[in-house]
Amino acid sequence: MGKDKTINGKELRPESLMMSYAYDPMLSEGSIKCPIFQTSTFVFKNAEEGKHFFEIAYGLKEKEPEEVMGLIYSRLNNPDMEVLEDRLCLWDNAEQAAVFDSGMAAISSTLLAFLRPGDTILHSEPIYGGSYYFIKHILPAFGVNVISFRPQHSEREVETIIEHAKAEKSLKMIYIETPTNPTNDLLDIRMCAKIAKKNSTLDKKCLVAVDNTFLGPVFQHPLKHGADLILYSATKFIGGHSDLIAGVALGSNELIKAVKGMRTFLGSGSSPLNSWLMMRSLETLKLRMDKMAENASHIATWLENHPKVEKVHYLGNLKEGTEQRRIFDEQCDSAGSMISFDIKGGEKEAFKFLNSLKLIKLAVSLGGTESLAEHPATMTHSDIAIEEQHLMGISDKMVRLSIGVENFNDIILDIDQALSIV
Repeated sequence: MGKDKTINGKELRPESLMMSYAYDPMLSEGSIKCPIFQTSTFVFKNAEEGKHFFEIAYGLKEKEPEEVMGLIYSRLNNPDMEVLEDRLCLWDNAEQAAVFDSGMAAISSTLLAFLRPGDTILHSEPIYGGSYYFIKHILPAFGVNVISFRPQHSEREVETIIEHAKAEKSLKMIYIETPTNPTNDLLDIRMCAKIAKKNSTLDKKCLVAVDNTFLGPVFQHPLKHGADLILYSATKFIGGHSDLIAGVALGSNELIKAVKGMRTFLGSGSSPLNSWLMMRSLETLKLRMDKMAENASHIATWLENHPKVEKVHYLGNLKEGTEQRRIFDEQCDSAGSMISFDIKGGEKEAFKFLNSLKLIKLAVSLGGTESLAEHPATMTHSDIAIEEQHLMGISDKMVRLSIGVENFNDIILDIDQALSIV
């Protein structure tokens, strides 16, 4: 159906458009699914066309408003990657998307596209361990200043952190992960956008980038709340079957043009096969995420009442009247399928529980069709100092669950038998 998103003037929903949007079967021998364009290079009709495509690719000339970027070489663009990017934009109502060969490639390429020596990045804590290491240890080597804040900080407290760092004039990006991994705390996107605007000038715009991996493009839409950029580990819910690694950045045409420029020279674009696999996965994205969220609500309620569970970190359990509940009601459409809980005891008890699971697999990652469990303190967040972990709310008693699409009664049965052994 090409780029048409309507029938009789009524706009179709993303889950319907995932089947055919941005693809014309007649251009591919009538194939109902977009083929895998497993090629490195593309033939030009003539030398003049080749010249024109390269002028646009290298920014020597601007595209016409309705002009489509010509195909040159699969490091720059590929039909599978382009159709996928068009479809991903629908969920977040973004102007443009850039797909990468991993979540960290999306994050690192985006940050390198906008941060320069002398700039300051303000990031939330906790964040995914790989992001934390890149921001804390790699960016400073390139002359970027790094400061941080936590979900508990008020707007005024965050502004004080910026003032104490003397970063009002150098603040270039506020980078947040919401909900946080693995504590399921929420960051107020509108508050961050307000602070960014306050620290922007005519010559320097402070950007707000949101890692939206935990709730995915179905349950939270950061651009609606003032964010400039959205980042995903597409390995998780978007891929959703634990069989690929990928990442995505979304935003305005202007911002993603800069991100794609960095992607071109870092060579971190998604492969044709991975792009095709993600297109396959997008067709069931909402179905999977709805089922996982439904399962998680049952499991979280059951965990709340278990005598060996000290605390459950789950968005569906936020108390009315709290700041966290206010943020949830404003910017989240669901509690999602991620649950962390503190087991009574410590690392010994947590390990005993993890080693006793049968249906749930002991593995990192999340958002796949199967349920997974891991120990953040010694696995995904182990590169963070223990003292810092404790300040972030991560302890050796915490277990993180990614709830899959199995029957929730069977998941509970497995958790129950594992807890009984502790």
